[in-house]
Amino acid sequence: MIYKLKKITLLLISIVLFSTQNTAANEIELSGLVIDRTLTRFGKDFTFYYSGYWRELPYTQGHNVTISETVFPQAGTLLVVKLNDKKIYQTHFGRRMLAVEKRAEQAMLVTIDYLAYLQAQQYNNDFDDQIDGY
Repeated sequence: MIYKLKKITLLLISIVLFSTQNTAANEIELSGLVIDRTLTRFGKDFTFYYSGYWRELPYTQGHNVTISETVFPQAGTLLVVKLNDKKIYQTHFGRRMLAVEKRAEQAMLVTIDYLAYLQAQQYNNDFDDQIDGY
């Protein structure tokens, strides 16, 4: 397993190094990522469930999700989900581990709603551009 991981890493590094000759013309854009900036077990479990739902979601290219966490020692943790650097969901976990999977599911439903909103906006803009052509 580790050997395969090293081999894949070396392959990716060599591809990046050899493709940097013409980066201005051929920029590489990574998208569809879930970036984990959590610190505690609550955050890691939340990210695990959320990223599982995210993998099953179609049309996520062009969108990145960042899950960040702020720890309050006496009060628990605050998790924030951002889609393309816009906060779309936040939740608070107390000191006891309750309903992490359910909260990840709620966050995914909010994400799906926001992605649908963004797509509808894009279609409306495309439609407006077509109408302006007359």
